[in-house]
Parts: sequence; structure tokens; C-alpha cells
Amino acid sequence: MPHHTPLIATIVAGLVIAFLFGALAHRLRVSPIAGYLLAGIAVGPFTPGFVADASLAAELAEIGVILLMFGVGLHFSLRDLLAVRRIAIPGAIAQIGVATLMGTGLALALGWGLGAGLVFGLALSVASTVVLLRALQGHDLVETERGRIAVGWLIVEDLAMVLALVLLPAMAGAGSSGGADAGTLLASLAGTLLMVAGFVVLMLVVGRRLIPWALHWVVQTGSRELFRLAVLAIALGVAFGAAFVFHVSFALGAFFAGMILGETPLSRRATEETLPLRDAFAVLFFVSVGMLFDPRVLVDQPLALLATVAIILVGKSLAAYAIVRAFRHPAGTALTVAASLAQIGEFSFILASLGAALGLLPEAGRDLILAGALISILLNPFIFAMAERRRTPQGVEDAPERQPEARRPGHVVLVGYGRVGRLVAEGLRGRKGGMVVIEDRPEIARMADADGLDVIAGNAVETRTLERAGIARAAKLLIAIPEGFEAGAVCERARALNPAVRVIARAHSDAEVAHLEERGAAHVVMGEREIATRILALCALRRDPH
Repeated sequence: MPHHTPLIATIVAGLVIAFLFGALAHRLRVSPIAGYLLAGIAVGPFTPGFVADASLAAELAEIGVILLMFGVGLHFSLRDLLAVRRIAIPGAIAQIGVATLMGTGLALALGWGLGAGLVFGLALSVASTVVLLRALQGHDLVETERGRIAVGWLIVEDLAMVLALVLLPAMAGAGSSGGADAGTLLASLAGTLLMVAGFVVLMLVVGRRLIPWALHWVVQTGSRELFRLAVLAIALGVAFGAAFVFHVSFALGAFFAGMILGETPLSRRATEETLPLRDAFAVLFFVSVGMLFDPRVLVDQPLALLATVAIILVGKSLAAYAIVRAFRHPAGTALTVAASLAQIGEFSFILASLGAALGLLPEAGRDLILAGALISILLNPFIFAMAERRRTPQGVEDAPERQPEARRPGHVVLVGYGRVGRLVAEGLRGRKGGMVVIEDRPEIARMADADGLDVIAGNAVETRTLERAGIARAAKLLIAIPEGFEAGAVCERARALNPAVRVIARAHSDAEVAHLEERGAAHVVMGEREIATRILALCALRRDPH
């Protein structure tokens, strides 16, 4: 058996080059998605050097789509949407409509058909979840009113795109049947909606009972490996079953599987257990999308590309700004929402790939979408920063955000609000000096906020996040995250900002203990060692004469 089969070569090349470009993107403080797309361009057929197998990359991308949509379902929050429903639902629908009209107009001007225009416009109308959350976290806005509106707005966009993914094949089928009249189209759409309704009913009636029962049974076995396998089997199995039995998209099946699992008490553990694999296949998805991009579009269609970027950065952002202001929200909120949406990402790629595969969207349209995504992702951090700078001098702030006394000199900074972090926070509640929690997972950050704690939503590895937590004035830094080497990076950056801060961290191995101590941690608690010490202490206290 050869050591370099096309499958192995494609996976290895995709991941290795994605890592290199992703690290470069991180260094430049832009979303790693841009790096992954550039990696795909590097191994694609339109650039010199190694060329990965496009057909295998497309199949790996399908798994990436399933796991991406499963993750979207896991994090779907009806509570977040209902909290801002009066602005998010009508606002997002109106903005999608405006952006779709602009995209359709450009497509018709370029000589494409109406179907291509609708796909093109829809792809330009939806923002990237990853990029939006990164921008909000980077400015500590996730838990503000304008941050919640932006997140709720994005949830509505995601739901609309899930519906679009279901209906596009029906539209393509009606168009390819020859007649393409209104009756044929309506019949095709009605048949698709009936299939979707049957799938949804089955999931709500059977899946809502069967999936939690199966997972609880697996938990009782005590096997972490089996639990991880069960979650992946549910995600992939439901997606494949939805496509095979009900003829709906993988995306819809995976989304519903994640949404139902997200309602169970085991949702957080399911998220943690499957995150590495989901991230790996998401990277391969973005790489495969990049492989489809033909850089010649930059030279062959510069005006069309300029118009596409203008729709993404200016057109739909102005529409969002006007809509938010029309609902009598402050200008600061409108600026934040508009800047958050000035980019496109995951759903745009999925729509572009599906539209091209169905023959609805020409390859030139797909290339324009990919180029527009790359440019908008690269520019979005600067656009967001400018929007925030304009918001502050004009005095158009939202309602005052909570700034408790927990950040006064001598306070404690706690990194991580997981199982260990929550216990630590409970023990320190009410202490003299106050406490600030740093948490990078939005749903966990909301949990800490609901518990009445002062929360910074962001990654503690970033210097800006530590500064917002007041690390320069803190007496202690408690690192409760389970990743010892990431904790070392947090420790190193914190001590650079405050050499006097006393760092207490957790670890799972001797290597992690040594790593943390080298980076200035005063005390490192290794869980296994402490458990063993406690067991031995109990044995000494209760000696069994037998």
C-alpha cells in the first residue's frame, strides 16, 4: 500500500498548509478563516505547486458542512433570539431582502439568470458567525444590548439560510424540468416542504425522546470514548438519514440533531467532546472552498468584484444601520450591528457551492463570492474598530454597561467558568476585593453573567482581554481552564502586564506543571495528584484493621 494515497495527501496538505496560513492570520489579528481560504487557494488547481485532489476535498467538505451545521444547532439559542425578537427578526429579514435584491441586480447586470441572482444575493446577505463573535468578543460587547441584537440578528440569518438550503434543490429541479413555470415550481416547493415537515415532525416527536435517552444510556457506561462516538454518530447519522429518507439536505439534518441535543443537560459535554473533530473538518471545509477559487477573477472581473465588495461592506451595512435606527435604537447600537454584518462567511460558501453544484450559479459567481468573503474578512476588524471609535466621541453610547467594583485594585481574575471555575467562583463569592471572570465561550459567559458575576467575554490569551479585566491592578490570577499549555500563555502575558500578580493554575500532567512554573505560576494544582493525596489521607484516617 503506498504511503501517499490521494486521501492522505489531501488531508495532510490541507491541514499543514491551513495551520501555516491560519497562524499567519492570527498573527495579523484577522479571522483564521481567511488563512484557511488562502491555504485552499495554495493547494488548488489554479496556483502552481502541489494540487490536492478536488473530488476528495469536496467529500471531506461535506463532512465539514455536517459538523459545522451540527455546531450551529448545538449553539442555537431560542432564548437569545426571543430577547431581541422585536428588532432582530424583522431587521434581519429586511436586511436579507435588501442585500438579496442588490446581489440579484448585480447578477442580472452581469448577464446571469434570475436563479443565479437569487443564490448570489442570498450568499452576500449572510454574515459569518465566527467573524462576528470574534469582533464582539474583541471589544467586550457580547453581553451588551447591541451585542445581543447582533447575535440575535445572526441567528435569524442562519435560520433563513437553512431554509434556503432546503429550497434551492427544489428550485433547481423545477428549472431543469423544462417548463419552469409557476405551477411546476410551486409543486416542487410544496413537495420539498412536505418532506421537510415530515422530517421535523419525526425529530420533534421521536428524536426529542430517543436522542437524549441514547446519550444518557451511554453516560451510564462511564466510557468517554463511547460518548464521543455516540455524539458523532447522532450528528452524521441524522444528517445522512435526513438526506436518504426525506431527501432534504445534510445541513438541515445536522442542524436539527444539534438543536435537539442542545436542549439536553449533556449539550455542554457534547460540545467539548466533539469540538476537536468539528474544528478539524471545518478547517478542511474552508480549505476545499479555497481550492475552488480562481484568482484570475481579480484581473478578469475587477469591476464586478468591486461591486460585490461594495454590497457586502457598504450596501447591507447601510441597510442594517437604517433598519436599527428605524426601530429607534441608538446610533451606537446601529453602528455596532452594521459593522458586525460587514462580512460574509460559512453559509455564503455553502450556498455558493450548492448553487454551483445544482447549476444555478456560474463559476464566476462563486469566484466573486469567495473573493468578496476574503476581502471582507480581512477588512472587518478595521471596519469594526472604526465604528467603535466613531461611536464613542459622538456620545452615542447604549445604556451604561455594568462596571462593578470587582475591578478595583486588589481584585481576583478567574480564567474559565467551567466545572472547576464555577466551584472556585462560588467559594470566592462575596470576598473582599471582588472578582472578575474571563470566559471565551459565549453560552458559558452568559451563565456566569446570570449568576451575578462580573464577566469579560473573550480569550484570556489576548492582552486586550486581560487589560479589560484589570490585570494590572489584580492581586491574584486563578487559571481554571483545563488546557495547561494555553494556561501557560495566559500566565506569561498576565505577568508581563503585572509582574506582581500571584498566579494559581491547574494542570493534568507533570509536563504542564513544569510549563506553568517556567512561565511564572506561583502554585500549580495537578488534579490527579490532589485526588490521590486526598484518597491516601482518607485511608490514613480510617485504617481498616482487616
